[in-house]
Parts: sequence; structure tokens; C-alpha cells
Amino acid sequence: MTKQAFIDKLTVELAALPQDVIDVEERIGFYGEMIDDRIEAGLSEEAAVAACGNIEDIISQIISEIPLGKLVKEKIKPKRSIAWWEILLIILGSPLWITLLAALFAIVIAVYAVIWSCIVSIWAVDVALAGAFLGGTVSSILLFCTSVPSGLAMLGIALFSAGAALAFFFVCRIATVGTAKLTKKIAIGIKRLFIKKEDRK
Repeated sequence: MTKQAFIDKLTVELAALPQDVIDVEERIGFYGEMIDDRIEAGLSEEAAVAACGNIEDIISQIISEIPLGKLVKEKIKPKRSIAWWEILLIILGSPLWITLLAALFAIVIAVYAVIWSCIVSIWAVDVALAGAFLGGTVSSILLFCTSVPSGLAMLGIALFSAGAALAFFFVCRIATVGTAKLTKKIAIGIKRLFIKKEDRK
């Protein structure tokens, strides 16, 4: 892709975002300078454009930086003056739409809390296994003083706990990173709902 084609496509994508939240000209200038700098460093125009990344990823990153409140405000902001009867309908319907919005917000928070509670739980299991290793090691030393077979058995349990804690650590780490990526994608998806789809065509 040429620099001009990249800039043109990026401009179209950025035009769909709330203009009072981002500075389109500043973003376009930033990526234009980035491409020029890479060309000056010896890359071809196509390689310099490719090094900037996928436009969809760039837009997703920009959306992730925009606060959800600003997107919601931009979406619900009236494009014309509201008539008196529309204000009356909004006020009369407020018990219904406020309740529905509160319920939707509570569902989103609950899903988020459940997802991260699972991650906290598996980390708690890993900490418990590490604690079992430490406790088993201390107990095995004390048991060696009274009974060698009991001390050996406790040491075996402690070593098993250490191995399980180490293996489970990597599982916990992978699950945490994956969950962080998933929740970021969910947040970006929610934000995209407040961006005009007709402007993104």
C-alpha cells in the first residue's frame, strides 16, 4: 500500500470517530511523519507503510483510548433543538429508560466481575499450592525429628505442591493475559456501538 492510500483510508476511518474527542489532522500528521521517517531510514514506501501496522488495529487502539462517557455523550447529543413535547416524553419515560440503562450497566459490570473473579480464584489456588509447599517443608523438618518415614512422606507432599504451584503459575499467567485481551476487545466492541456505522463505510 502506498503512503497516500494509507493516509486516505485512515482519514475515512478517523472521520467516523467523534471529532470533538480526537484531532484527525494531528493523527494523520503523526502517521505521515512516521512513514516519512522510515523512508528516510532506508525502507521502501510499501515497507514503511506496512511497519505502521494494520489500519483496523490503529483504529481499535484509538477507540480504546477514548473514554466511553465521551462516546456515549456524542451519540446521544441531539443534532437539533428538542421540541417541548419530546422533552415531556423523555421525562415521562424516564422511569422506564433509566431502569433499563441501570440494568444493562449492572449486567456489564457483573459479567466483568465474574470473569476477573475466576482469574483471582485460580491465582488463589496457585498461592495455596505454594503455601502447601512452604508448610510441608517446615512440617517435614519437624517430622524428621520424630519419624523418618513421616518426614519423607511430608517432604514428598511438599515437593509435589511445589511442582504443581510452578506448573499452575504458567496456567494462571496465560489465563490472565488472555482475559485481559478479551476484556479489552469487549470494551472496544462496546465503544464501537456508539460510533456511527454509516460513517465507517
